This record gives sequence, C-alpha cells and structure tokens, in this order.
Amino acid sequence: MDIFDILIPVSLAAVAFVLAAGIINMWRGGGEAAASRSQMLMRWRVMLQFVAIVIIVIAFWVQGFRPF
Repeated sequence: MDIFDILIPVSLAAVAFVLAAGIINMWRGGGEAAASRSQMLMRWRVMLQFVAIVIIVIAFWVQGFRPF
C-alpha cells in the first residue's frame, strides 16, 4: 500500500463534499450571502479538482505508466 492509495480517494471525496455543499447551498437560496458562499464553494471545487488530477497524474508517473 502506498501513499496514493490514500491520497486519491481522499482528494476525490473532498471534491465530492465541496460540490455537494455548493449545490445544497444553491438550493437553499438565501440572497446575496448564499450566492457568494456558493461561488466560493465552486471555486474551491475547481481547485480541489485540479489537485486531484495532479495527484492521479503523479501516481501514474510514479508507477511507470507511460501512454506514449
């Protein structure tokens, strides 16, 4: 078991959690404050997606997977 067996599921769970929180916040409504919070959560989601993709690419590289 290596570090990527932990990092990949944790990063994907973080993305899913922030996405769900953002969607729930949008459904609730609540005016400008809620819209601002939803915007912030969606920005965090994009950042976490980038981190998850980088972790997955590094895991492939470390394990020697070369598609070309």
